[in-house]
Amino acid sequence: MKHGGVPYPAHDKIADMQPSLEKLRKFFRLEHENKYQNTAIIGGLAKMLDYWEGEARADGITEEVIQAVVARLRSYEKLSPEGRAESLKGLWKRIAETYPEAGQKPKPQHQPSRTARSDANGQGTAEAAAPAPPQGQSQQRQHPQSQKPRQAPQRFESATSAKHSQTPAALEAKLTVLQGVGPKNAESLARLGMQTLGDMLYNFPRRYEDYTLLKPIQSLMYGDVVTVIGSIQSVHNRPIRGGKQSIIEVIISDGTGALRVSFFNQPWLMNRFKQGDMISVSGKVDQYLGRIVMNSPDWEFVEVENLHTNRIVPIYPLTERITQKWLRNQMKQVVTYWAPAVVDALPDTIKREARLVSLGEALTQIHFPDSQARLKLARERLAFDEIFYLQMGVLRQKRDWQSVEGRRFTVSDEWLGARLAGLPFTLTSAQQNALDDIRRDLDSGKPMNRLLQGDVGSGKTVIAALGAGMVISSGAQAAVMAPTSILAEQHYRNFLNLLAGDNGFLSRDEIRLLVGSTPESEKEAIRQGLADGSIKIVIGTHALLSKGIQFSELGLLIVDEEQHFGVKHKERLKELRAEVHALTLSATPIPRTLQLALAGVREMSLITTPPIDRMAVRTYVTAFDAVTVREALLREKYRGGQSFFVTPRIADLDDATEFLRRNAPEVTFAVAHGQMAAGALDEIMTRFYDGDFDVLVSTTIVESGLDIPRANTLIVYRADMFGLAQLYQLRGRVGRSKLRAYAYLTTVADQALTASAEKRLKILSSLDNLGAGFQLASHDLDMRGGGNLLGEEQSGHIREVGVELYQSMLEEAVENLRAGRGDDAVSEKSWSPQINVGASVLIPEDYVADLNVRLALYRRLADLETDQEREAFAAELIDRFGPLPAEADQLIAVASLKSMCRRCLISKLDAGPKGAVMTFRDGGFPDPMALVRYVQERPDDFKMRPDGKLVVTGGWPEATQRLKALRSVLETLSRIATRAAA
Repeated sequence: MKHGGVPYPAHDKIADMQPSLEKLRKFFRLEHENKYQNTAIIGGLAKMLDYWEGEARADGITEEVIQAVVARLRSYEKLSPEGRAESLKGLWKRIAETYPEAGQKPKPQHQPSRTARSDANGQGTAEAAAPAPPQGQSQQRQHPQSQKPRQAPQRFESATSAKHSQTPAALEAKLTVLQGVGPKNAESLARLGMQTLGDMLYNFPRRYEDYTLLKPIQSLMYGDVVTVIGSIQSVHNRPIRGGKQSIIEVIISDGTGALRVSFFNQPWLMNRFKQGDMISVSGKVDQYLGRIVMNSPDWEFVEVENLHTNRIVPIYPLTERITQKWLRNQMKQVVTYWAPAVVDALPDTIKREARLVSLGEALTQIHFPDSQARLKLARERLAFDEIFYLQMGVLRQKRDWQSVEGRRFTVSDEWLGARLAGLPFTLTSAQQNALDDIRRDLDSGKPMNRLLQGDVGSGKTVIAALGAGMVISSGAQAAVMAPTSILAEQHYRNFLNLLAGDNGFLSRDEIRLLVGSTPESEKEAIRQGLADGSIKIVIGTHALLSKGIQFSELGLLIVDEEQHFGVKHKERLKELRAEVHALTLSATPIPRTLQLALAGVREMSLITTPPIDRMAVRTYVTAFDAVTVREALLREKYRGGQSFFVTPRIADLDDATEFLRRNAPEVTFAVAHGQMAAGALDEIMTRFYDGDFDVLVSTTIVESGLDIPRANTLIVYRADMFGLAQLYQLRGRVGRSKLRAYAYLTTVADQALTASAEKRLKILSSLDNLGAGFQLASHDLDMRGGGNLLGEEQSGHIREVGVELYQSMLEEAVENLRAGRGDDAVSEKSWSPQINVGASVLIPEDYVADLNVRLALYRRLADLETDQEREAFAAELIDRFGPLPAEADQLIAVASLKSMCRRCLISKLDAGPKGAVMTFRDGGFPDPMALVRYVQERPDDFKMRPDGKLVVTGGWPEATQRLKALRSVLETLSRIATRAAA
């Protein structure tokens, strides 16, 4: 059969042709050479549309051309060879009309034209390679007797070429470029936060199953999580439930015994499994009728590269239509070919000094680790990246902030004294200190960025109102943002009482409330008043972020309970406060906020002194008991108080109200939740505030700022489902008067708690003192991590390196900035040697459980200067906490080495089993000639490298040996350095 020539070039790549068109040309040419048998791609040309369509859009190909290609190739299979030839000719002609370079003839090349060639071994290779078969096809059954070892599956041509291009744009390609990912699967993956190849690379597993333990069947024990390899002896399909469902039962043997493997309601496996096939199964060993079995394990034919069995298997978050096995296959495609394409921006010198693996290696091993050790290295690299780039970003962020000139707001002592005299109470010392901090910031000439942390009811609102008064007295405006309309209304009333009326200096019309339920006519009046400056203070919710709000001169932005605002809201706030002073109020700041404050990027003031006569809330963690809850509610009712009954979900409200009707009919109650109409919700809250009923049954809508002094009993249903900060905020709704308050955090009886839930409840029950909000936020930081402080994520890798290291790195960076030094400059006083001795150096959490105590001990140890002080410190640890664990003992030893390194001007010390390398600060030593003479006298033990580093040889396989030997060497060097100083 003859076919005419085709108008697309045969072999040579045309300059400036888009990659997607180049790929199309190759496949069309290969189809021409195969006489239009639809064999250029396994499965037919239409298969390429799954990924080509997305690539074409990424290349900017017009939609008309894309749709023409899609339409022709969808119907290509139904055509005769002659019709296929004409179809591809016409399609390429259509493409050439839009993209003339596609119709160009190639320039003559000084090499033979060919469609196939032979490599050095004489094996023929095709000019254009076909893409990989779909994952399902790659695992089709073949009898082991006749099957050759399989090659690792090949991906389509664009992936392999992009592997070497390292173009960031490639990682922005849509997921539909992947073979097997169509529009519906791409939509499902988008719900998991994955829209591009780059998203997939950084979508890390949430956990791992370690199936590397291979066991013979005769050694299996009930409860083992193992991998077993064996041959299939028999396959049976057993109907269940009247034939509507079935169980596939497979018996496999490895020569030591037989194992029954069951797959529920998967009848298609009857056609996959054949007697004699070798398969690998991984899962948990159960027992049935006294025999060991495996139910629905992961499995693979052993000829296929192990991806789901016999390895450390990643477990990813899932959503509708996405299975673990399918997603794992897609991730393997992406990671294998695209992880090496990611540009590693970390300098090689840093990677060498920190002993880090490459970024490509880290991304590969974090998804598909070869061992636990390599997984640990991958985690360390990714955690290091987060901290490294965070430090750079922190420095930039603080410089940007400090480079802006802020308006000065100065108030006299007489003005402030008059305001304080008008208060119905006297400020506590902590409140006065916080007010002084704010006053100093407002008069500094730099925009304030301060966190005011104080326990519930500690008086943060008073300090915020006085700060607003300072700004307003100079002619500017202030805005107060709260997460809920209820809290905004409460602030509105407090600001009126503090700044307006008989003791204030503002009129009531100069302080306005703007929430979602505010009538439109009133909203328009408020917008006009803010624009012309007649309104001095506006208090509201997210409504303040609307585009229609324009201030005449905004001087101060106050954000209350920042943890309830999303990152997008905060980004919008930044637009308002480029030169505006900002004050954040919180009882329990989120870890991200606390970390910024601890790191010095955001200043912080603490109000730790409770109001006079305020008593701590008695907290009980207990299983839900009808008698206990009834007694608590009735006790509160009969002493004239009110109670909160809080559930985690709206669906639980019906159970709570039914419980009250049956077990406490004496109390009156109302229900409130966030899906109610705003007017109805406000009415219920107002009636509860006025005392119209005894119990408010609600969701967490009451957690923020609700101030009802008569409410002094809290019942939390399913407390294990709440976060640590949420529970603390809820407990803060009671105990706001001089009466003793009670909080009952209940769990489901006879139901085991998760380890994290148990830890949260234990922490909260231990923090029953007033002013514990900062301690709780520190615990939250330790448990959850600090998050991505520069981006939109609110979780991070802080746990991978430890809160102490994370904190110290940030503190060092910020300290440099505060002193006006550059990124690399370090003051004579604050520089710190880097010591790496290959030993674990820390205070273990199981030795000192309390986070605040651990942090305090680290800081104390860092300040100790002599060995005598460090020995006393060690003795104190033993006395308080028991015998020193090896990690803490080594920490103290390293602290001593660090002190000697400073005397010797050694900026870095790396030690291993075979010796150590010492790097001198700025290449110097107090007496370089004396050091050279000492080294020359001991050529077997010391060597001075051309780059000025001192090499110490030795055999120290154990960490304790290294520490002892290094101490001896450094003591000698210290004596040489001391003589030089004298």
